Amino acid sequence: MRKGICTGSFDPVTNGHINIFERASKLVDELTVCVFVNTQKNYLFDVEERVQLLKESTRHIENLKIDSSGGLVADYVKSHGIKTIFRGLRSATDFEKEFVQAQFTKYLAPEVETIFLLTEINFSFISSSGVRELAKFHGEVGGLVPKCVEIALRKKFGD
Repeated sequence: MRKGICTGSFDPVTNGHINIFERASKLVDELTVCVFVNTQKNYLFDVEERVQLLKESTRHIENLKIDSSGGLVADYVKSHGIKTIFRGLRSATDFEKEFVQAQFTKYLAPEVETIFLLTEINFSFISSSGVRELAKFHGEVGGLVPKCVEIALRKKFGD
């Protein structure tokens, strides 16, 4: 069985993320989307909320499962028999950051490959931080995030 993974903080998950999941899921038998906790970040949604929003947003992807972890990606993939990491790229800036991360993972787990998927142009400007900022000031986030995320953002910011 070919297993792949998409990792991130997904705070919140966006339609750009969903598009990457849909495309990556076609390349493996089982795709895991795993919420990783970065201790250097302050999150709007806690891990359980992010996992739940991901589950609601990805029900239509049959071979996808959701998980969370607080450890290293390399340890997670080794312990789950995953050989492919999928990362979405919006820009050259994303590539530079993701390239370094992929090299660290390759050092720790040489049997694991990272595949970069270019974000489709209509999602290239969407970022979780941009969505959070827009929602904070009661801007329109419809079309940028799944409906369940839009509702959760309104609740967080009292809209």
